[in-house]
Amino acid sequence: MALTKPRIIELLLITTVPVMFLAAQGVPDLWLVLTTTIGGYLSAGGANALNMYIDRDIDALMDRTSQRPLVTGMVSPRECLAFGIGLAVFSTLWFGLLVNWLSAALALGALLFYVVVYTMLLKRRTSQNIVWGGIAGCMPVLIGWSAVTNTVSWAAVILFAVIFFWTPPHYWPLSMKVKDDYARVGVPMLPVVASNRVVAKQIVLYSWVMVAVSLLLTPLGYTGWFYTAVALLSGGAWLWEAHGLQNRAKAGVTGAKLKEMRLFHWSITYVSLLFLAVAVDPFLR
Repeated sequence: MALTKPRIIELLLITTVPVMFLAAQGVPDLWLVLTTTIGGYLSAGGANALNMYIDRDIDALMDRTSQRPLVTGMVSPRECLAFGIGLAVFSTLWFGLLVNWLSAALALGALLFYVVVYTMLLKRRTSQNIVWGGIAGCMPVLIGWSAVTNTVSWAAVILFAVIFFWTPPHYWPLSMKVKDDYARVGVPMLPVVASNRVVAKQIVLYSWVMVAVSLLLTPLGYTGWFYTAVALLSGGAWLWEAHGLQNRAKAGVTGAKLKEMRLFHWSITYVSLLFLAVAVDPFLR
């Protein structure tokens, strides 16, 4: 279970299931929701296990990952590799046979993107790692929509873009908190190679684009007043926190007084509220 990183998968499922309600414009087939959720967990779990296998060398040197199963010796690298590949194969067949093959292809694509593009190619080479690597975390939106409709629409693409622009300002505050960990192992997360002031400016820029994109669903006719209200209020609260972090960074505040984790924790609340609104909105139109 630890190899699958269940706390990360929670966020992926938060974006998958509500999109299924929007795609169905009501309550989707509950068996389909269950099979999609299980398949999504298995696929993401396989990706996370393979990520641990590849990153086992740096995980051993970072405080926040020092208790992972490969580091402690609870699981051998060979066992972890076999487990990850097994989940990848099984989850793809699960999606194809019980949901549809479009969803299976999207899930496999997300897994390969996370393992190969992010973990193997980007993570240790560029400060833009989480920007482009975050595409894998956007895929559950497309998977949820395709599970219901066997297609991908503009609504799904917009929500994909919301998560794309959400990921950097969600993860960079955490990276600011643990940048010494990343610096120790040579991973060039943006807070490692840039000042807090630069990182905070990037967070604000991505945040404004994210909120703007989230509001596109309503004028295009996919959502109504309820989603719009939640997107405006939660987005406004996000921007308040993002600008607060930027102001503290500009003033040269460091350490605990920077309060970068306030935005990190709010980012989880924000995405939960926004996608809850995605699920509820069809019932109020």
